[in-house]
Amino acid sequence: MKKSSTKTRVRYSETDQMGVVYHGNYAQYFELGRTEWLRNMKVTYKDMEISGIMLPVISLSCNFIKSAKYDDLLTIETFLKKKPMVKIEFDYKITNQNDDLICTGSSVLAFMNMKTSKPTRCPDYLLDSLGF
Repeated sequence: MKKSSTKTRVRYSETDQMGVVYHGNYAQYFELGRTEWLRNMKVTYKDMEISGIMLPVISLSCNFIKSAKYDDLLTIETFLKKKPMVKIEFDYKITNQNDDLICTGSSVLAFMNMKTSKPTRCPDYLLDSLGF
């Protein structure tokens, strides 16, 4: 399905004393991938919040394969798994500048009405951007 790719460089503050990316930072890399994926679809979190929709993460997984290190140039590939309904599901693949596979992962987010805090359907403007 729809995919996007974005690059980021590992900052010193994201690493431990060994210069290896701290495992908790991968959730932020996935968020960067999702944010840019949405932007490529001409939608932003800000747009969704203005329209009364929020997107909390309800599930997150990461499979670590190789360590990312300080100053590596990472490519985050973000893939939409299927047509969004009340949930939107993504897969991720992160590689370094040598095209070594660093990790894979997935996340599930739920469309929530900000006024009622209840789940809601994916907004039509996002479905339209995706060609559904």
